[in-house]
Amino acid sequence: MNAVELAPTTPKPPAAAAPLPPVHPDPAPLPTLPGAIVENILRAAFVEDAPYGDITSATLLPAHATATAWLVAREPGIFSGGDVFTAAMVMQDPAAEVERLVADGQPFATGQRIMGVTGLARAVLTAERIALNLTQRMSAIATQTAEYARQIEGTGARVTDTRKTTPGLRALERYAVRCGGGHNHRFSLSDAVLAKDNHLAVLTGGDPARLTAALAGVRAQLPHTVHFEVEVDSIEQIEPVLAAGVDTIMLDNFTLDQLVEGVALVNGRALVEASGNVNLATIAGIARTGVDIISVGALTHSVRALDLGLDIAIEAAGSRQ
Repeated sequence: MNAVELAPTTPKPPAAAAPLPPVHPDPAPLPTLPGAIVENILRAAFVEDAPYGDITSATLLPAHATATAWLVAREPGIFSGGDVFTAAMVMQDPAAEVERLVADGQPFATGQRIMGVTGLARAVLTAERIALNLTQRMSAIATQTAEYARQIEGTGARVTDTRKTTPGLRALERYAVRCGGGHNHRFSLSDAVLAKDNHLAVLTGGDPARLTAALAGVRAQLPHTVHFEVEVDSIEQIEPVLAAGVDTIMLDNFTLDQLVEGVALVNGRALVEASGNVNLATIAGIARTGVDIISVGALTHSVRALDLGLDIAIEAAGSRQ
């Protein structure tokens, strides 16, 4: 069968700009994305995007035609999603050959090739949008996290994510945070006790005098392996919460002066987390107050997808017998 001719999806990329600096000179090993989780996410995505197949590719392209395509950066960033891109392509064509040119957690420049795939043309084009959607979002999260991490470098504070993630994609988005040099907070409601204002209102019946006793009762029930964190929104709550034996105290929407005062009050008796009003303009000042952890919902809940594209290599089109 003759090779299929595919028009290029975009003009020739511009000359490569200088890549971003590495996230860390010697980055810690990234966690492994469980294959079963990736597979489940992709299966759901393909059921949504091609419930009865890709009728465009099936109609236009010969069944045995092959194509080579490159994942190309239209802007600089930090990559995340290599395993996801690979799994998406292989799910549509088990014989597809995928080449990884940029590792997860590493920077790329505008115009740079990040990954390559050679496989059945129908499969490559069916998988294209799913692979792009996920790697664009994951790389955006990694890139934004790296920007936050650079702002607090050398302070001793950690930037962490939150549960403000896209339903169904939390594992991918939290992994992307790690690719950007950030840290993970509790993964789910099942992982740790984190008592927030609404929990405390119910627990104490609105009576601040009951706070220590109520929280101490909770502490007594917990196995020693379960982390116990409590959110406070005033300086006055810090001592009663610490008296209950919590592991971490979250200072929510504190001013910089209040954070300094809060850290001094805690004085090493628990980890101190800052939350609320955290952005790229404020995080450095927050880190300098001495807090241990800074949780940032914006890492995952409001990122703009990074501009990545899939370009077909015309000269590599062929046929699989």
